[in-house]
Amino acid sequence: MHDTALEHARLFFELYWQPGFTDVIELGSQDVNGSLREVCPAGARYVGVDTGPGKGVDVVVTAGDRLPYADASFDIAVTSSTFEHDVMFWESFLELVRVLRPGGLLYLNAPSNSGFHRYPLDCWRFYPDAGLALTRWAHKKGLPVELMESFVAPPQTDTWCDFVAVFRRPMAGAAPPRGRIADHTPAENVASGNGDNLERIDWSTYDMRQLAARDAKILSLEQEIRELRQKLPPE
Repeated sequence: MHDTALEHARLFFELYWQPGFTDVIELGSQDVNGSLREVCPAGARYVGVDTGPGKGVDVVVTAGDRLPYADASFDIAVTSSTFEHDVMFWESFLELVRVLRPGGLLYLNAPSNSGFHRYPLDCWRFYPDAGLALTRWAHKKGLPVELMESFVAPPQTDTWCDFVAVFRRPMAGAAPPRGRIADHTPAENVASGNGDNLERIDWSTYDMRQLAARDAKILSLEQEIRELRQKLPPE
């Protein structure tokens, strides 16, 4: 669990949790250097699901199988740093949507870029339009969801760039959130609603900007060296 993953989840619960919510399911819940359970509101019934036993895991499931819960069983579904390892994350997404009640929310955090890390596999990275694509996939499969927001955020003290998205099962009169996560954290390529229009667009990725900054620094240092050499007395 890296720093921004925990912070974005904390903001999700702070901004989106509603008084009537009671039941939370997490897919990929094994506690590896921290858990989303830490930032879930007190008193919630929290069910941690993963493909193997471990700290933070309440229920073990087989990868790719249907979740052992009826439709509309939970108010909140969360998954963080998991979909990159999931060979068919689009099917897991549908399962999380299926178990949500009308008005329920799905919080997704997955890497947009960073290093290769098998756990046990490392298959995917998520670009800014991933939230829109998942919304359209769910509609096609008869499980409509609304994209509340999505964005990409740069790393802080770690190396991970997060793709974050929040989806909601439609319900007339559903209470609005108290704000967007994207307005409380560094965020770019921010989508709301149908996701067709992005705010704070940046066509470059974080690592591209880091490389450009490094190259500019090298050029500056080379120029400084040339100027210092010109000041040296002739041999």
